[in-house]
Amino acid sequence: MTSRPRAQRRWSAQQIAEDLRRRIQEGEFNESGQLPPTRELVETYSTSGETMRQAVLKLKSWGLVTSQQGKGVYVRVIDPIEWHVHSFERGQRRDDPARGVDDWKASIEELGRVPSQDTPKVTVERAPDNVAQWLGLEPGEFAVARRRLRRVDGVPFQLADSWFPTSVAMGTPLMKEEDVTMAGGILANIGHPQVRRRHILRSWLPTDEEIARLELAPDATNPILRHVVVGYGADGKPVRCMVTIAPGDRNVLIYDFEE
Repeated sequence: MTSRPRAQRRWSAQQIAEDLRRRIQEGEFNESGQLPPTRELVETYSTSGETMRQAVLKLKSWGLVTSQQGKGVYVRVIDPIEWHVHSFERGQRRDDPARGVDDWKASIEELGRVPSQDTPKVTVERAPDNVAQWLGLEPGEFAVARRRLRRVDGVPFQLADSWFPTSVAMGTPLMKEEDVTMAGGILANIGHPQVRRRHILRSWLPTDEEIARLELAPDATNPILRHVVVGYGADGKPVRCMVTIAPGDRNVLIYDFEE
């Protein structure tokens, strides 16, 4: 049984938000999916309407609630995916060209979810400094960028931007602005199989560009995770770096290793 807050002389917006977060996490509002009306919360916490408004804004910034004009404040339902990174694009790949299902889509289908991908955007541009470093390029050297937005059940879950040396991608299916699925992966089919991979992880608050591309709330403050995989060819040179930007509350990254 969840406990209601005990009355105190004055609740700050921070205290109210933290107490409501506790109540949300304990499942107090699961049945209705909605927080009590503002007037009831104001009475419960012995506070003002403005302080209550600030508390709700904090809950929104934490990604815990959403509001509907004239209807109220609702607990945000988050159903993250479990991304088994250790098996992604490795071993017996699950590509199905007949259905247009690549290894990533197949992994989402295995979770009982519906994967989709927006039309890829392909450009030839000067590689950002970090991408140039990952690909072993000279500063300012051009590279091919293939940018994709991956959705699960229609909701944006990941930005998947793959970068390639021009010597690898130019004149190949990687330049097509469409879903391209090949058994075993495109790189293997164009003569540049990846034989080794390096994973690089980092997190931060989303940038304005990432907020826009992932269709996040404008004031989103949940961290995003950048997962970089640098793939190397048989000669030891990088043939691709894939930069996946994943909102932390929508993605669970799993690595399994055998001793």
